[in-house]
Amino acid sequence: MHKLFRHTTIDRSLELLQGQLKFLNQEFEVVAVANDSGALAEVAKREGIRTIGVPMRREISLAADCRSLVALYKLFRRERPYIVHSNTPKASLLSMVAAWAARVPHRIYLVTGLRFETTHGILRFILKTMERITCLCATKVIPEGDGVKATLLREHITRKPMEKIHNGNINGVNLEHYARTPEVIQRAEKIQGCADDFTFIFIGRMVRDKGINELVAAFKRLNRELPATKLLLVGKFEDKLDPVLPETKAEIENNPKIEFAGYQNDVRPYLAASDVAVLPSYREGFPNVVIQAGAMGLAQIVTDINGCNEVVLDGQNGLIIQKQNEQALYEAMHRLTTDRELAAKMAASARELIATRYNRQDVWQAMLDMYKSL
Repeated sequence: MHKLFRHTTIDRSLELLQGQLKFLNQEFEVVAVANDSGALAEVAKREGIRTIGVPMRREISLAADCRSLVALYKLFRRERPYIVHSNTPKASLLSMVAAWAARVPHRIYLVTGLRFETTHGILRFILKTMERITCLCATKVIPEGDGVKATLLREHITRKPMEKIHNGNINGVNLEHYARTPEVIQRAEKIQGCADDFTFIFIGRMVRDKGINELVAAFKRLNRELPATKLLLVGKFEDKLDPVLPETKAEIENNPKIEFAGYQNDVRPYLAASDVAVLPSYREGFPNVVIQAGAMGLAQIVTDINGCNEVVLDGQNGLIIQKQNEQALYEAMHRLTTDRELAAKMAASARELIATRYNRQDVWQAMLDMYKSL
């Protein structure tokens, strides 16, 4: 049985592959590799696979990255995997270079998000160079969606043939899990303050690149005009990497119509307690939260960026707006708040669109077929 190494920078990112690793382990000897912050043992137990911890950092650190690169090279030389498949930027760069040096036969880079899209100057040059090196060392480059593929071609990152898996996305959605079951509805009813207000929900990292500054400002204006509205924020702040404005954080802490729920392992009750999901992000690869919200039957407002504009069909299951545009975001939120018939129509078509395009079992089978074709 061939060895298949799946590699992410941090162990928590392996949550994005929940169930898939167990499925693939029936045909391959699957080994998960990541920096171990305490979650690898849980992944091993849940998926029934072997896991290996390799120290890695998300941020650029030349000395630490060199140590990680050497550790991965030694690991691949010792284990002799048939396939090394990586995603997340740092893991992909290090594992593709190490796997190339170790002569791993199949080196797969699944391109999710492209960090350089929201940077400028020397940092943009460095990040684009990292992407070019990663693609050069890979034997196969897979864009998570059509938007990612278009960006890779437009920015001259790689000329290798590229095709997404199935309809895009890294793992699809578990439709049985993301459903409005009686248990989920019961838990949703306990979320304070959402029952009587038209509620917008954001799920994700509380950082600038996710459009939090624009979202909070747009909601503040909306709530002044339409007091029966609420904003529910689910996620955690990352003040060191990409902080929001101080006034944005202060508004979140002090506005009684903004509920900050923090990070949640299970977002279903929060989705079920809401009316419209909002993701005003500056960049994405293929956001899981948009698929999950659609599976839960929510209309959505998203920015016109990779992934989001592939899941949301403008006017059908949501609205697509220009990124970094507070006015456009306010207008979209106002429109769905005042036109409940439109919001309900979009919500009614949301789950069916997700079910026909992003069913988890279909994505897993397409991934397996890709591996078998190597």
